[in-house]
Parts: sequence; C-alpha cells; structure tokens
Amino acid sequence: MPVALLLLPGLAVAHVLDTDLSKLSRTDVFFTYLKLGYTHILPLGIDHVLFVLSLYLLEPRLKPVLWQATAFTVAHSITLGLAMYGVVSPPASLVEPLIALSILFVAIENIVVARLNPWRIVVVFGFGLLHGLGFAGALTGLGLPQSMFLESLVAFNVGVELGQVSVILLAWLLIGRWAANKPWYKRRVLIPASVAIGLMAAYWTIERLS
Repeated sequence: MPVALLLLPGLAVAHVLDTDLSKLSRTDVFFTYLKLGYTHILPLGIDHVLFVLSLYLLEPRLKPVLWQATAFTVAHSITLGLAMYGVVSPPASLVEPLIALSILFVAIENIVVARLNPWRIVVVFGFGLLHGLGFAGALTGLGLPQSMFLESLVAFNVGVELGQVSVILLAWLLIGRWAANKPWYKRRVLIPASVAIGLMAAYWTIERLS
C-alpha cells in the first residue's frame, strides 16, 4: 500500500453513500450497511487494521487474539450504540487522537513485554470503547434510515466484525501459521512490525492534534 495512503489521517472515515435507500428493500438496506461496516475496516480503516494487527502480533495464534477481539467487539458495540442513540457524543477532535494513542500504546507494549498478560483483555476492552466512538463518527456522517435504524446499526457492526476477522485470518495465514513458534519471531517480526506501527500511530497522534 502506498505510504501516502497510510499518512492520510482522515482515511478511516472516507465513506460515500451514493444509494437512494428509499428505493431499496429492507434486505438490500441491511446488506448496504453490512458492506459499509466491512469497508470501514478494509480498505478504509487503516488505523483500526493496525490496532487489530498489534493485538495479534504479540501472541500470533488464533485463540488468544480471538479472546481479545471478543472483548474489543463487546466494548465498541456498546459505545457505537450509545453514540448512535445520542446518549454520548464526544468530539472527533478528542476521539481520533486517542484512537491513535491506543495503537501506539499496544505497539509499545508488544516491544517491552515478554509475553501476553491476562490483563490485556481489560486494556483492549477500554480501547474498544474508544474505537466504538470512532466507528460512530463514520456512521453518523452516513446517517441511518429511520425505518431501519436498529437493523442498519447491527448490519454496520457485523460488517466491522467481519472486516476485523478478515484481518486476523490474513495475519494468521501470512504470519502466525508458519512463524509463530520460530525462535526468531520476536526479533525479526514482532519488534520491527511493532516499531513501524508505533511510528505510524505517533504520526497520526500529532497530525490529529494539529
């Protein structure tokens, strides 16, 4: 992927809904928002992709990352729902830098810790609450049809999950399946990848604060 795309701070919310929803069936509306949720991760959500990759890299097996992904899913579903129903509405100028900082935190943790700690699930849950607000920012820009508000919200969330699962499975196929148990994994894969992700997250943090 071109470096210029990675450096775009607003890439994760670059959605366009060019469909007249009133002309679609309820099923078509559901799948429209399912697709929007998926594309919010792949290919548009580079920051969320790097966060999921950071979670995976420390312990590159499916079971540990799926536990973390479950905590992340529950958390972002809560804040996404609350934000879309107008219960919470923090400004994007606060949420987006904090999302970048969450990626930086996990990347640094990958470098300094020796192994996956049980308390990381709690940390991931907290960051999931934050990322849910980021998802809500994108979805608010698109809007939800009043006649299918809940169904569209669920569809978008399911699409996000399918995108995240795709990232995890691709990482497992490309990295975990053959490199997870290698003695050189941390030195050659985990640390270089985490450093690269951390530098990108640091750039995003500064960019989003400016």
